[in-house]
Amino acid sequence: MRCPYCGFAQDRVVDSRESKEADSIRRRRECEGCNKRFTTYERIDEIPYMVVKKDGRREKFDRQKVLSGLLHACEKRPVAAIKLEQIVDSTEAFVVDSPERERSTSEVGELIMAQLKEIDTVAYIRFASVYRDFKDVREFKAELEQLLGGDSRKRK
Repeated sequence: MRCPYCGFAQDRVVDSRESKEADSIRRRRECEGCNKRFTTYERIDEIPYMVVKKDGRREKFDRQKVLSGLLHACEKRPVAAIKLEQIVDSTEAFVVDSPERERSTSEVGELIMAQLKEIDTVAYIRFASVYRDFKDVREFKAELEQLLGGDSRKRK
């Protein structure tokens, strides 16, 4: 550690204390060149969890953004807030469990849609229409037909 006063590279630690939040260590140091004291903080360097967008950009995973999308999809639908929280929790766990600390938004979106499909089909269609970015009514109709075809098989 270089002394901020004289630039000398040798110092000794006089005192060490953990912060109140236990996320850093405060160290009082004394320069062996000029004998002045200074403070340093030691923290864990956290690498954020990332999502890779369709265009290749990387963005920090935002739990609130996922919840906001779900709230929009479930607006005026009989979906309990606890269910949305569970979807957000499982989505966050999916991203956190990635060995590369990142997942593609397509993987994340498919996971969310699979869970929404089980809870509320209207919310699923709403979410899918934004997520899959339907270009026209035919794409929307194809998704509905696939959904209805899947439901009719379940009833048999």
